[in-house]
Amino acid sequence: MRGCEFSREDSESCHGFDPRAPHRNGPLRIYGYMNQSSTGQMPEMEEVDTNESNGLAKRVALISFLSLVMLMSVLGNLLVMVAVCKDRQLRKIKTNYFIVSLAFADLLVSVLVMPFGAIELIHQNWIYGETFCLVRTSLDVLLTTASILHLCCISLDRYYAICCQPLVYRNKMTPLRVALMIGGCWIIPTVISFLPIMQGWNSIGINDLIEKRKFSGNSTVCVFMVNKPYALTCSVVAFYLPLILMVLAYQRIYITARAHARQISMLQRAGGAGNADSADHQRNHRMRTETKAAKTLCIIMGCFCLCWAPFFITNVVDPFIDYSVPEQLWAACLWLGYINSMLNPILYAFLNKSFRRAFLIILCCGHKRYRRPSILGPGVTCTATQINGSTHVLKTPQSLRRHSCLHLLRR
Repeated sequence: MRGCEFSREDSESCHGFDPRAPHRNGPLRIYGYMNQSSTGQMPEMEEVDTNESNGLAKRVALISFLSLVMLMSVLGNLLVMVAVCKDRQLRKIKTNYFIVSLAFADLLVSVLVMPFGAIELIHQNWIYGETFCLVRTSLDVLLTTASILHLCCISLDRYYAICCQPLVYRNKMTPLRVALMIGGCWIIPTVISFLPIMQGWNSIGINDLIEKRKFSGNSTVCVFMVNKPYALTCSVVAFYLPLILMVLAYQRIYITARAHARQISMLQRAGGAGNADSADHQRNHRMRTETKAAKTLCIIMGCFCLCWAPFFITNVVDPFIDYSVPEQLWAACLWLGYINSMLNPILYAFLNKSFRRAFLIILCCGHKRYRRPSILGPGVTCTATQINGSTHVLKTPQSLRRHSCLHLLRR
């Protein structure tokens, strides 16, 4: 095989190589000057094949991982919403309305935000235009902020129920107040996301830098950069202030739970637990239930902080170091936050018995094995009334198995 001989006239016709344009023709395309081994193979081409294979393997692994995160997030959050809608016992707990709204926000993250972020991350190019880039960025800020505000409301709801007025909680936490709190969880993020981003307030003073990063190389990227005022304001409202409120609330809940546990222990040692009336028993049982729920929600909050703290720390630091944070670190912090949308349903399934039973009923098509057993059995009814805070069973023709009714009322 004869090597390529180049001249000014035929430089473009010999394997498409132009010696005058080394920037367009990489050294691996200079076939005429490659040294072949004794077996006739080309080491450089083998290296290219190896690099291409490694790149393809990384690409497949990345696509598989992102697809798994999105799929589990969609299915898990849908399962939470369906469980609360179908289970009457779950609907009785006001905190679960916050949980449903939180699951809805996480579901929207996995449907409206993650897919476009995954496409851009894989192809390293944004093909949907500048307007949709602003809309997608606004949705990202809105939904992630809504998630942490929901967790903040849940912690405040538990604090009010356990520490402040546990006996009148059900009368004070009315459906109207729950609706107002949930509405605030959506209105506040809308104010700090769509309004400033669509008006360009976040890019004041850094427009030139944003334009340079939008058209880096031959590709276009959806750049979201923020100036110092917006970075501080958005991060404080969306993360740091709610985080402080949640930490204080759960700390107070923990102290109150320990105090009640010591009181119950002292009563048991003194023999007073056996003489406590049914009202005290119900109050202690409710306190244990509330404490367990608070611990569960504390774990959920901790996972949220671990997922989103790297992003919000980077978001505040980057404007003060001349926007020198690498793009790879930004992508890692962002997707670590997105993973939180997948974690909440998993935490509910493993840590909350009521949710776990509801999940099993849904996944097993309502199998009788996972339904709540009926203690009275078919055809058995009982009537109860309250006198001075104590529950009493009335004698009726249907109360043939009175001990079963009493057992039910003491649960």
